[in-house]
Amino acid sequence: MHHAADDLLAAAAALAWRDEAAGLRTYGKLAHVAEACRWVITDLEPQVAIRAKRIFPRISATQVGSYTFVDGDETRSELEWFIERYPLVVTPADRALLAEGRIRFEQIRSEIDRVLTTGWQPSGRPAMLRPNKALRPNQARAVEVARRTGRLLIADDVGMGKTLAAIAAAMDERFLPMAICCEAHVAEQWQKEFIGEFTTLSSHVIQSTKPYPLPSVDCYVFRYSNQWGWVDIAATGMFKTAIFDEVQNLRHGRGTQKGEAASVFANHAAMRIGLSATPVYGYGGEIFNILDIIDPGILGARDEFIREWCKYADDKKLIIENPQALGAHLRDLNIMVREVGGGPPPNRIVVDVPYDDEAAAADEQLARTLALKVMSGSFTERGQAARELDMMARHTTGVAKARHVAAYVKILLDAKTPIILGGWHRDVYDIWLKELADYNPMLYTGSETALQKSAAKRAFMQGETDCIIMSLRSGAGLDGLQHRCATVVHGELDWSREVHKQLAGRLRPHARTDPITEIFIVADGGSDPVIASVQGLKASQARGIIDPKAAGLEQVHTDESRIKALAKMYLEKGK
Repeated sequence: MHHAADDLLAAAAALAWRDEAAGLRTYGKLAHVAEACRWVITDLEPQVAIRAKRIFPRISATQVGSYTFVDGDETRSELEWFIERYPLVVTPADRALLAEGRIRFEQIRSEIDRVLTTGWQPSGRPAMLRPNKALRPNQARAVEVARRTGRLLIADDVGMGKTLAAIAAAMDERFLPMAICCEAHVAEQWQKEFIGEFTTLSSHVIQSTKPYPLPSVDCYVFRYSNQWGWVDIAATGMFKTAIFDEVQNLRHGRGTQKGEAASVFANHAAMRIGLSATPVYGYGGEIFNILDIIDPGILGARDEFIREWCKYADDKKLIIENPQALGAHLRDLNIMVREVGGGPPPNRIVVDVPYDDEAAAADEQLARTLALKVMSGSFTERGQAARELDMMARHTTGVAKARHVAAYVKILLDAKTPIILGGWHRDVYDIWLKELADYNPMLYTGSETALQKSAAKRAFMQGETDCIIMSLRSGAGLDGLQHRCATVVHGELDWSREVHKQLAGRLRPHARTDPITEIFIVADGGSDPVIASVQGLKASQARGIIDPKAAGLEQVHTDESRIKALAKMYLEKGK
């Protein structure tokens, strides 16, 4: 039986013979190292090495001797192009691998380009979709891209149907059963409101960290908090698809328990899909950690990514030199798709309130002590003090403005306006609960059980309260609030603008005809002014990567350390 691979090998042998027969000059050697999934160039002549470093920014400018490249179709395509210009000694078998990768890369890109054109229409619908349900065009496109590449980050706006797109992509015996990893408070929602509502697939929500005999179903819903206990099962290849909901949970990479577990699930799945409208919460380098789990090596090794894309890097953050260029590159790799919703732009209001010095006084002296250590202490002291100052400054600021926040919220509640009130600290919630007691506020934060959160949502939806107090980072993935509410009050600030965007996203601003109202309550002292300035940098990184073609992108060229800025503020205050 004749195979295309035989044709490639024969063609490669002919090319190698041609080069040898023609006496073409060669400039070094290229070889594929299968066990390491790498290509290695050796014996490269100095003048060509200089050119190679310009062409491949991932190569360190100081590297000499051998040059390694993570294997992949794009890499093979680029290396094949490079050896046409600078011939290298390559075996016929390795040359066939280069050609095979380049052909596959071009074919898949061509197919996906057709899928992403405006007039494209799907040839059919997933058989396991309920008869009365249909996929939107953006969902159908995501399905086709995911099935062709086996890995995808779906970054559609909140409310555009990322969840159903991911499930539909796996509606094929090649990709079942699937493992769905999500935040704890939405596990039941995945089972009942997405899988049960839209599909005929069977499902089971994993109940503990400790493995137990599983029923035979199509969908296994894990919480990020219990996923790590099942890595040995995932390593058997049982789950053909791994879906990571709110994939920004993996932004810290494999250095965390979540990241390590997700990596095992992804590495043993035929298809890997990440979902998030806001995958970049902080600095742009977080996208590397996420994508390196979904498709290891897609952006090279970490040091290669830093050389190619970053203008600053340390152990905790990577700041991207050109976010728009990186965003465009991700689309060229067909690793990310994004559909921007319609809907009117949100009405954003910034309310300045006083910083209550009396409420904050108890913490001020300790904050000054910590600030001195941040600026002048030993390395260990600086790190510990920075973390403590960060937590204390935000806590102090939240407490110092809590009553002013409550006073503003009362105005909205007296006008019968249902609101989401976003915060972070338990002490702040306690003040809000006391000040707003007459309005029966309900809590939906990190401290409530899944049952208590469901009860709070139900009370809000049924009109038993007009105020649901949510932790800034506890509402990701929550659906339904948009049917009752159009106003969100940000009572405390997070370092990341994307966290606030996620909270506002619970109101589905891109899928409604009336604009939502976002109210940011900012104190004139404490940590709020510093956080507000840092958010400008973080937002520009996120926008450039996720929406590289969007107009009016803010370019921020400085990055003063956020904690040193806080320390400086505290020390200057005491002068």
